[in-house]
Amino acid sequence: MSSEPLLIVTGLSGAGKTEAMKALEDLGYFCIDNLPPSLLTQLSELPTLKADSRERIAIAMDVRGRSMFTDLFAALDVLRSNGALHKILFLDCADDLLVRRYSETRRRHPVREGHSLYEHIAAERKLLSKVRERADLILDTTRINPRELKMRLGRIVMNQEVSIDIDIDIMSFGFKHGVPLDADMMFDVRFLPNPYYDATLRDLTGLDKPVADYIFLQPETNRFIDEICPLIERWIPLHASTGKARLTIALGCTGGQHRSVSVAECISKRLKKYFSQVLPFHRDLQKKNNAY
Repeated sequence: MSSEPLLIVTGLSGAGKTEAMKALEDLGYFCIDNLPPSLLTQLSELPTLKADSRERIAIAMDVRGRSMFTDLFAALDVLRSNGALHKILFLDCADDLLVRRYSETRRRHPVREGHSLYEHIAAERKLLSKVRERADLILDTTRINPRELKMRLGRIVMNQEVSIDIDIDIMSFGFKHGVPLDADMMFDVRFLPNPYYDATLRDLTGLDKPVADYIFLQPETNRFIDEICPLIERWIPLHASTGKARLTIALGCTGGQHRSVSVAECISKRLKKYFSQVLPFHRDLQKKNNAY
């Protein structure tokens, strides 16, 4: 990574500072929101802002108040004199889109000069003109969705291509303990034969080979796996394309001990062939009382 250790993110209200900070956090930056310019100079003393540091800090700064401009430029001069490497990223956006965003959210524009939103935006542009002139990077977010924003920031800020990946949790659970509220997809495997009713398997779990063998000797199990895995594999990239960082796929049986555990393990192994971040998680495996 060849980017400067400190990135100052600013720009027009409504141009996407919040989404940009989320994307930078996903890219490994430590993000600080709305830091007063007067505190910026203190960052120059941090070891993480030296040229050979692998740490990266992004600061979103609200510099709309006129009284803060002098402080900001003075702070940037101190950073430069102290050898704290930094860049300024300015986020811009078309007026029509900014007006639409404020109209849809019904939020007040922070610059209250003039009567219409167009006048407020024009006043803010004038207010921020010197900051824009001093920016190292200018990014127009007019036609950029969150996924594209993350990729674009990877290119212009980190000087590298960023692959959009997604963390996939494959969760087993027991319906008797409640359904997981954070599941994005949920499948019920209670239709499979239950190892609980085999006395030799009752005290084992789906992680044990005898239980897994019992479950996968059933033709229904393999047919279920063969039918839902292609479905999941098709939909995961679409979830990732929206900028979603994590996807939870839940599989439930009665107690969360046998069927859902073995099936979750099998699906995890299948998905690992195509996706790098797949983790099986067995929510109710420790709840063994009456796990039928």
